[in-house]
Amino acid sequence: MQKKIWLTCCGVALVGMALGQIKKQFTVEDSQSCENIRLSLKANSGNCFIKPSHNPEILNVFSNQTETNYAHNFRKEVKGKTCEVLLNLEETQSEGLSQTISARFFGASAEAPENDKLWKMYLTDAKPYFLELNYGVGNANVDLSGLAIKKLKISTGSADVNVGYPSSLQNQIDMDTFSVKVDLGSINVKSINLSRARVVMADVGFGNMTLDFSNKPLVSNRVKGSVGAGNLLIILPNDQTPVLVHIKDSWLCSVKLPGGLKKIGDSTFANAAYTKDAKNSLTFDLDVAMGNITFRPAESH
Repeated sequence: MQKKIWLTCCGVALVGMALGQIKKQFTVEDSQSCENIRLSLKANSGNCFIKPSHNPEILNVFSNQTETNYAHNFRKEVKGKTCEVLLNLEETQSEGLSQTISARFFGASAEAPENDKLWKMYLTDAKPYFLELNYGVGNANVDLSGLAIKKLKISTGSADVNVGYPSSLQNQIDMDTFSVKVDLGSINVKSINLSRARVVMADVGFGNMTLDFSNKPLVSNRVKGSVGAGNLLIILPNDQTPVLVHIKDSWLCSVKLPGGLKKIGDSTFANAAYTKDAKNSLTFDLDVAMGNITFRPAESH
């Protein structure tokens, strides 16, 4: 049985010296019948922040925008024990795709106005999430410290996205899949070990991606990645962590491996700590066409 619950809209104003007037735009209330939250968020532009919260609400959204500056699509449904939330934020007057691509490759126009749209979103640490985030242009900062994320998927068109655990609080539960995809923009993921993800999926088109595995993994990680014409930088932990690398490459690409990874088979490399039964190991299965993959030890990063 499905229950439709309407979005609660609030107009509580907060004043910040640096950011100007910020208003609470949306509050999505919790439901006692919900054991899991499936949250899908799409932001076409602006500066977006996601942060953890001790508040019971599923989602709190603050912004410096007015209703005349943006439109949104919202839906919340309770299906069994899962609460599904869909929020699509759209700018009323957005730049075209050709202009976005031109700005990315040739630099922003001197006449273009400064991007000052701000979205701050808070997730509760009281319940587990299936989290899907889609960004168009602009910037995004995703703080997952201390949340309970079962599955994570982040995609960016031309936006620059930073993901991490700045409070050094690990994911409350083991994560099934940590998936990141970049087209023209960039994604920088720090402290992946704190996600407790068993599988990491990385997809790079023409953009740039950095995956930071510099700290000792809390569980064994399998990293599956593909690179088109972009760049993938992987920061490795110390030599005591077992590492195995499989790479399918071509003559058009560039792959750089540190001296600690020795060839043990066809397109297969491992460090001295790796054994078949090694615990908390890192295994990479990578495919690169025309782009670049660089493995770098943590101490040189």
